[in-house]
Amino acid sequence: MKRSRQRMIVIGAAGVLLSGAVALALLGAQDSVAYFYAPSDLAAKASAGERVRIGGLVAPGSIVRDPDSETVMFAVSDGAGAIQVKFEGIPPDLFAENQGVVAEGVWQGGEVFQADRILAKHDETYMPREVVDALKAKGEWRGDP
Repeated sequence: MKRSRQRMIVIGAAGVLLSGAVALALLGAQDSVAYFYAPSDLAAKASAGERVRIGGLVAPGSIVRDPDSETVMFAVSDGAGAIQVKFEGIPPDLFAENQGVVAEGVWQGGEVFQADRILAKHDETYMPREVVDALKAKGEWRGDP
């Protein structure tokens, strides 16, 4: 066989292997992709069974905790609309009314979004409570009282 023919075979085989690796990577990542929607857009843009994230502010007065379980119901609002969210588990420490939140789960349609993960958002001035307490104890705290 001529060298040019051997080179073409090697290049072709490498191309097939590379294409296969890319296809496997995309197929594996497909299950972990979650599209982000605002609460006002969720019903119109997301399809049932789709893994999504919704984000906004926790509506004031909307947090209801079930005393018999770790279930939390709350509303997420983006100013234009709101959606009820049900979460079974312990929410993060920063989870509170009028605070930013991202809820992730599978959209089933209907009135309530069943979240399996809650992420509480904070701004760039956030400092853990333990650090604030330590700074206050040393008399070096310069933030809000």
